[in-house]
Amino acid sequence: MKYGHFDDENREYVITNPKTPYPWINYLGNEDFFSLTSNTAGGYTFYKDAKFRRLTRYRYNNVPIDDGGKYFYIKDEDTTWCPGWKPVKTELDSYECRHGMSYTKFKSSKNGVQAEVLQFIPLGFWGEIQKVSIKNTSSKVKKLKLFSFIEWCLWNAEDDMTNFQRNFNTGEVEIEDAVIYHKTEFKERRNHYAFYSVNSQINGFDTDRESFLGLYNGFDAPDVVAEGQSKNTEAHGWSPVASHYIEVELQPGEEKDYIFMLGYVEVEDDNKWESKSVINKKPAKDMIAKFDTVDKVTTAFNELSAYWDNLLGKINIQSGEEKLDRMVNIWNQYQCMVTFNMSRSASFFESGIGRGMGFRDSNQDLIGFVHQIPERARERIVDIASTQFEDGSCYHQYQPLTKKGNAILGGNFNDDPLWLILSTTEYIKETGDFSLLDALVPFDNDTTRAKPHFDHLKASFYHVVNNLGPHNLPLIGRADWNDCLNLNCFSKDPNESFQTTGNKKDGKAESLMIAGLFVVYGKEYVKLCHQIGKTTEATEAQIHIDNMIEAVKKDGWDGDWYLRAYDYYGNKVGTHESEEGKIFIESQGWCTMAEIGKEDGMVEKSLNAVKKHLDSDYGIVLNSPAFSKYYIEYGEISTYPKGYKENGGVFCHNNPWIMIGETMIGRGDEAYDYYSKIAPSFLEDISELHKVEPYVYCQMIAGKEAFKPGEAKNSWLSGTASWNFYAITQYILGVKPDYNGLSINPCIPKKWNGFKMERAFRGATYNIEVKNPNHVSKGIKQILVNGNVINTPIVPILEEGKTHFVTVVMG
Repeated sequence: MKYGHFDDENREYVITNPKTPYPWINYLGNEDFFSLTSNTAGGYTFYKDAKFRRLTRYRYNNVPIDDGGKYFYIKDEDTTWCPGWKPVKTELDSYECRHGMSYTKFKSSKNGVQAEVLQFIPLGFWGEIQKVSIKNTSSKVKKLKLFSFIEWCLWNAEDDMTNFQRNFNTGEVEIEDAVIYHKTEFKERRNHYAFYSVNSQINGFDTDRESFLGLYNGFDAPDVVAEGQSKNTEAHGWSPVASHYIEVELQPGEEKDYIFMLGYVEVEDDNKWESKSVINKKPAKDMIAKFDTVDKVTTAFNELSAYWDNLLGKINIQSGEEKLDRMVNIWNQYQCMVTFNMSRSASFFESGIGRGMGFRDSNQDLIGFVHQIPERARERIVDIASTQFEDGSCYHQYQPLTKKGNAILGGNFNDDPLWLILSTTEYIKETGDFSLLDALVPFDNDTTRAKPHFDHLKASFYHVVNNLGPHNLPLIGRADWNDCLNLNCFSKDPNESFQTTGNKKDGKAESLMIAGLFVVYGKEYVKLCHQIGKTTEATEAQIHIDNMIEAVKKDGWDGDWYLRAYDYYGNKVGTHESEEGKIFIESQGWCTMAEIGKEDGMVEKSLNAVKKHLDSDYGIVLNSPAFSKYYIEYGEISTYPKGYKENGGVFCHNNPWIMIGETMIGRGDEAYDYYSKIAPSFLEDISELHKVEPYVYCQMIAGKEAFKPGEAKNSWLSGTASWNFYAITQYILGVKPDYNGLSINPCIPKKWNGFKMERAFRGATYNIEVKNPNHVSKGIKQILVNGNVINTPIVPILEEGKTHFVTVVMG
């Protein structure tokens, strides 16, 4: 069943039933300051880092789910309700939540009162705007009481939920006029504070949670709201909150607007105080003044809309397939931008506490947004490369606030370095900016050890060459892309981390996934070397690539598919000889993308095996048969129940690798079938099963051996977003940036008559029309540029500032 609908014209998903199968969320913010908000007003806000600069508290894995957020209580005589339905959960006369591009709108009504809440973060601003509009739609005067509510976090979100003996004694606030300031720890080690304001006189306030709620009450029944009167409390320790109380009188048909702001301020250390113990409020007041009227808010909101018009105008398609168009033109690109900002840190499945920005994750995320904001893509590449070491290895993660490597998880995930070649070459192909290769980039964030960025790519390439195992295949290290295939862990202790524990110190486990990855991006490395005149380096690198191809053919082929790995003892992983885990998706994806053994039929056989053994109604499962017992030599992968996560689940991130593999042999129908099985807009009608948002990709869908096949988890922050966008636009639709132009080589379903794409590239607009009169999947008969036939599949770089017309005839 559906719980809402797509509004493509306004680029919104409209939720009309608040009782979604799981909280359906949205992200506000585009650069430094962010909020998560659910369809029932749950969520939280942070500056840059959800662990170290979280403004508002949120309790994960809570009962009931998604309690805590940014709430507005409306008390109308004896009835109390909220525009977002929760937390009071009063039955509403109408309810609507519109999740749009970096904003969310609630519009609800009860007993002749209509309330609208618009939440967004203006561009370049460290504050969230909440415009509350209340209208009397009845024929009598309405006297209402409006209460706002947020709960402050004590900055470090991990410490906030653990160190109670300290935190119950540190909470401090200030109140001035209609602004509540949170200044915990400000007097000692912090130069930042938060505030919550409203552009109206208030009739009261509260900053002490126990006083506002009542010690034994939940958010659904606060004492203050029930009593209809604030207590004007000032928090000292315990749990500080912020609540405004406003009495609202409305004549029939009258509407009033209130602008609330949740903001973050940093001040210089020598400019922290107005007077003794009184914080410097001028920066906060300046922020409030920027958006203290409806007109100012409307202008800022229009600027945000124009920002997204520009971002989403870079690639636009008309395919005749409504669900495909809305994914490519709106939601997939939007999710790619959110994932660029968040990596895997903060969602309703990631607490924002345990993980920073991933080295492999952020490099892969880049391929989904580089066409939108190339200047920030370049900055991200430098940030990532700066956490690398001279031998090519790297920290697995880094913290967004400091941009320094996160030593908690260390490194030695041996696929990590290669992804830097992916992000760098995709950036240069999109922009033509070869100067990145000459930029001095530190190793381990040490500027005294800086070298040209090209040296980082070379180190990445040779990290594999210098870490080969007994079969001349890449050593896996702690793990490769599949963090849960831990071939050197051998853990019997439930308190050990599978990813960071290496109980077999001399591990010789090898990865076929890294072997395919090395061939794919080794070829890209060689191609780049030729582009910049490093022919000797290209020749030497090609020798290592050729050696890897031969090693895969010799010791990486199982007869009908590619092996997954060799374990610590040198035994095959992912072989028909095994009882369980006979075939894995990762090596099939990367070795077919690398076209290893294509001339011998290996690629086609591998993809046929995927179809036979791994395909399901809900996508391609990661391995089959799923493991039914714990294999200590395999690690975490065999700890999951059958059909979930890495143990036979549909891990959506890697499905596009198979889609791309299918395009390598021209099977467009198969590639598009795989695409449509996991694309969220295609799953809207089964939302009660799928559970998570029907407008963004999730990480995992329960596989065919699971208890509930088709049920999804971990939406939003996943490499699934970038890889699916990459697969559909560059391999299925086949419009792919290259160093010297746009390569056009579609691989589409035979039934298609063609499609159109408008593509911004190197300062020009390419209007591309692909015609498929003979209903083939692949093959180019003719390309015309501005009416002239060209004799190459690469459309050259055309004059900037103009629109150029490209006609492609398949056949």
